[in-house]
Amino acid sequence: MIDPAAVPPRPLPRLVLASGSPRRRLLLAMAGFEFEVMAPHVDETPHEGEDPEHMVVRLAQEKAAAVRAVLGDGSWVLACDTTVVRDGEIVGKPASAEEAVAILLSLADRSHEVVTGFAIAGTGTAPEVGATWSVVTMRGISHAEAAAYAASGEPLDKAGAYGLQGEGRRFVAAVAGSRSNVVGLPLESVVPRLVARGIPRRSGGADTW
Repeated sequence: MIDPAAVPPRPLPRLVLASGSPRRRLLLAMAGFEFEVMAPHVDETPHEGEDPEHMVVRLAQEKAAAVRAVLGDGSWVLACDTTVVRDGEIVGKPASAEEAVAILLSLADRSHEVVTGFAIAGTGTAPEVGATWSVVTMRGISHAEAAAYAASGEPLDKAGAYGLQGEGRRFVAAVAGSRSNVVGLPLESVVPRLVARGIPRRSGGADTW
């Protein structure tokens, strides 16, 4: 008879976040997961004629695959990609403060959508992918407000030129759907999938933001 105490414990699954985003790191930590970070280098240029959901899911898969390729067995990779959608068109990150102002004014006093594609990749199995949508309604924004916000630098690395988790929240009148999705990591979609794979999670971790 084998003494259970003599059997070495199975190693816990390792979770790697394939992202350099501090916002995604914060959300995943708030959800109660321990993880490592590896930021992949992926060309995020949309393909010609590509619809927003297809783009973010494709990029999430590419990011996950790039990190998965350098890891050993027993590791899971989580990757995401987020974009803003205005009238069906992809709105990316502004290249300058002037472009940030133009984007903000185009979103003012109306609603737009935010979609995040996610991919969870393990060893010897096809990645699970999906997408989460939210609807954001902005209040009216004056040119002076947009220019002052753009000058702060906050919107320059964000799709849609605003951050819900930062000073950009002042422009948001309402969010329908996942708020964490707007920040870049839809906890409601991702957390149950990570838990189902046996990835350890701290008790009391957040399921939403």
